[in-house]
Amino acid sequence: MIELAYIARPLVGAVIGYITNDIAIRMLFRPRTAKYLFGVKIPFTPGLIPKEKSRIASSIGDAISKNLMNREVLEKTLLSEDMTDKIRTGLRDFICKQKKNDESVEAFLSHYLSKEEIASIRINVSTDLSKQIHTALSSAQLGTKIANIVVAHVIEKVRNSTLGRSGMLGMLGADQIIGMVTGPLENLLAKNINEILANHSKEMVGTLIDDQIGRFMEVPVKELFEGKEKQVKQAENTIISLYRTMVTEQLPRILDTLNISKIIEERINEMDVKETEKLILEVMNKELKAIVWLGALLGFVMGCVNLLF
Repeated sequence: MIELAYIARPLVGAVIGYITNDIAIRMLFRPRTAKYLFGVKIPFTPGLIPKEKSRIASSIGDAISKNLMNREVLEKTLLSEDMTDKIRTGLRDFICKQKKNDESVEAFLSHYLSKEEIASIRINVSTDLSKQIHTALSSAQLGTKIANIVVAHVIEKVRNSTLGRSGMLGMLGADQIIGMVTGPLENLLAKNINEILANHSKEMVGTLIDDQIGRFMEVPVKELFEGKEKQVKQAENTIISLYRTMVTEQLPRILDTLNISKIIEERINEMDVKETEKLILEVMNKELKAIVWLGALLGFVMGCVNLLF
């Protein structure tokens, strides 16, 4: 009997330690709702996690946003050599693929945009360019410049023709006539050319731009890269530089806009208590089981200690 007592006390202590720790862990999650007896709320209901879910969600959100997903951590990761090398490799693979792409530009864009979106872009580009060029032509007094060039060209032809037929004396008379008509002729030409540009340049430019855009959309993608190795390299470096600049300058604004802490808090609050329990057990199942068995071990040790008294 004495030997049985020596064995029983440590075993009972181990069982009690195991059960109490197992119950304590289960009470973190259960019961999931408050329980009442004769209208009186039973203590420790609901479980700690269901009861403090909102506070826990807020704490987790703050901890992650301040320590795991803050500007310094994300910036270090996004600007690391490994990340920029991956982006550069991705760009080179994409360009290498497009150098062999026989698709037209329009067919290539159709992988990423709908026909309606492509048509809208074409219309917008054509309209905006036509408007800008028309405005520039109308306001730059281009007609005056054209008139000056035309009149100067005509005068030069007249002088050469007169000098050849009439000699120096004839040339002197021609210069007098030219001097008299140059000003009025330039003004007349300039006025008419400016009117033509103001009234018709938008239509002419629009037709020209539409035609050029149509031709561009039919060009095979691979032709856009032919003989442009230097430009492609520069574009690659520019994209990497823009990426680094965007991360450095825009990351704080992006983080403020995203509000990671709030997103995490809301997501946890949206989860059912059962989902929360499943998530925690998936992450910490091994550790929680270890705590239960640690309780058994401590109970066993305490049972052994009791044998000494």
